[in-house]
Amino acid sequence: MIHAVLIFNTHGTARLAKFYTPTAANTRAALPRRIFELVSSRPAGLCNFLDAPGLLTDTGTNRTGDLQAGGGGWEWEGEERELQRARVVYRLYATLYFVFVVDGAESELGVLDLIQVFVESLDRAFENVCELDLVFHFDEVHHILAELVQGGLVLETNVEEITRAVQERQRAQKASYAADNPLAAIGSGAVGGSRGGGLRGLQTPLGWIANRAFPTVGTR
Repeated sequence: MIHAVLIFNTHGTARLAKFYTPTAANTRAALPRRIFELVSSRPAGLCNFLDAPGLLTDTGTNRTGDLQAGGGGWEWEGEERELQRARVVYRLYATLYFVFVVDGAESELGVLDLIQVFVESLDRAFENVCELDLVFHFDEVHHILAELVQGGLVLETNVEEITRAVQERQRAQKASYAADNPLAAIGSGAVGGSRGGGLRGLQTPLGWIANRAFPTVGTR
């Protein structure tokens, strides 16, 4: 099971934190920094996953086979302890660490592939994704992640299917916005498709209303 998905930069600043298992608020707040300290100090020649016992637990009294209630973490007693022990799987892309915190039931190599799928999906959605995209479009990032993982379980690993679902959602959003804001869609054909396109010929909603009210204005 996947316990958490984190993204933070090389300075330890969190850009995304998604938890799939109940955990204490203080643990959630401290987790990005604790994982950053673990992965940033590792030599380049080591593998991209490591065991982190106690990473997701605070203090409390364990009961055999039960989830620790006092600390709100995932430390278990008995024969299930090994499977439930937290493991960190990560990859570094440019200035961003993509981290999955999983239990022993997940394949580390499979999670590395899942991180690659996540990054490729982001790259297709944002066209050369960068850190600022994660800051200003965090809602879209969460939606893309939701196409991969739901409730801590892997839902989809096909980049094409994920991209198709994201594009369908974007089209639905545009259609809904156009239906709710008909004036905002007027003159949209005159706006360049690329970011920062020219505005020449754009008729604003205010101008449209003026022309309707005073059709002879500007015809002299």
